[in-house]
Formats: sequence, structure tokens, C-alpha cells
Amino acid sequence: MQFRQQALAKLRSPEELDLPVRFARPQGWLVLSVTVVAMAAASVWAVTGTVASTVGAPAVLTHGEGSYILQSPVAGQVTAVLAEEGRRLPANAPVLKVRTAQGETAVVRTVAAGRVTTLAATIGAIISTGANVAAVEKVAHADDPLYATVYVSAGSAATIPAGAAVDLTVQSVPATRFGVLRGHVKTVGRSVQSRQQIASYLGDDQLGEQFTDKGRPVAVLVRLDRSSATKSGLKWSSAGGPPYALTSMTPATASIRLADQRPVDWLLP
Repeated sequence: MQFRQQALAKLRSPEELDLPVRFARPQGWLVLSVTVVAMAAASVWAVTGTVASTVGAPAVLTHGEGSYILQSPVAGQVTAVLAEEGRRLPANAPVLKVRTAQGETAVVRTVAAGRVTTLAATIGAIISTGANVAAVEKVAHADDPLYATVYVSAGSAATIPAGAAVDLTVQSVPATRFGVLRGHVKTVGRSVQSRQQIASYLGDDQLGEQFTDKGRPVAVLVRLDRSSATKSGLKWSSAGGPPYALTSMTPATASIRLADQRPVDWLLP
């Protein structure tokens, strides 16, 4: 009987206008406030914030003018090796002596001044006309600056601006201990490079094959940042960098920072 009376009373006053109404609990207000603040912060970042992206690519430390492969102009037997690897030679300096089939002696000479990085011919070897006998890096002075040549895919090269910051992880330098090498993009190539072009510039056929393994890349020349506070004379992400100088033809991996982009593109009517 009691429950029946309560039910009848409820039917007589369905709106329950005489009872207080609770719009939200304190916990609900807290959740709502946090949600509003988060949405406001996201909206501000979408309008004013930027997203930094990078392009990674293989690289090699070089001098600005690269290298060239010295070829023998004659066929015959090598009778003398007149140069040493690592030695700088002036232009037209003798490198090899070759005795031809006619009994004459020909001298193979450098085309331009530089440092001999590889000697492919040995005494007694039989070589043909046009055979690769040495690789010579075009560096005339010991203090000529090093650069980094980065081989970037053609699709990514178009997005790289001049002056972009570059971090280089050098193969011969432990990055966990000495950090990465700093630099900035000097120039971006205008066309893709073939295997032969890369091999000719670096003086190494294997590197030509390696850098074109996934297609013809574009060469990006990176100027290394200088620093008088390090042993290498270059700027590193660590305070001092490695306690030794770097040499050319050292492999590295580059991370090129592209121009900052907005996370949202707004379309206005």
C-alpha cells in the first residue's frame, strides 16, 4: 500500500519542480575545464606552431673540387711507381713509368694538382690503354677546407633550401661520445648524378655503385661549420668533438633539416 501511494504521488507531480537540480558534479567541471584548455592550446599551436622535418642520406667527406681517376694513356708493363698514397703532387707530376710493346718508356702524370688517395698499379703489372692507375683528390694545400657531399634522392632534393642545417654522423667518430658534426647546405645540384659521374668525382668506382644503388641521386654540397675550440677545427654537437682531425673520403650519414612547415593549412574563402 505504501509503495502504491508513492507511485500515485509521483504521477501527480511528474516534473518534480520542488526538488533541487544538480547540473554537474565537481569532477565533471574539472574534466570539462581540462578539455577546454587542451582544445584551446591545440588551436593556438595549429595556427602558430611549426613542424620540423628532416631528410637522411649517405654522405662522404671531400674537398670542394672532388677527385679524378688517373688513367694510363698507353698500354704496357709498369716498371716504376713514382708516387705514394697520401702524398700531394703538383700538376703534371710523374706517377708511373710504363714500358710499351715497342720498348719505349712512357710516364703517366697527374692531370691537376692533388693528393694521391689510391694507387691501383704496381711494379710488373700489365695495364691497357685507359686503365685506371690512381685516384687523385684535387687539393693543393694542406689547409684546404673539408666539405661533405651528400647524395639525396631526386624527390627529396627539391625540398632542400640553401643554408639548411645539417647534422653529420661520421663513421670514424663515435657519436655517443663526441656527437655529430655540424654544417649547412652550400649548394644543391641541378641534375641527377650517374654512377660514372659520382665515381669520377670521388675517384672511387665502388662509391659510384653504392650511391646509385637505389636510383640516380642529386649531389648536395655541405659546408662544415668551423670552430677554433676543437682539435678537428670543426663544430660538433659536443663541447670538444674528437681529439683528432678528420680526413677526406670518410663516410658519413647526413640529416638535413628542411624548412619548418605549419601543421594545418588554412583555406580562406
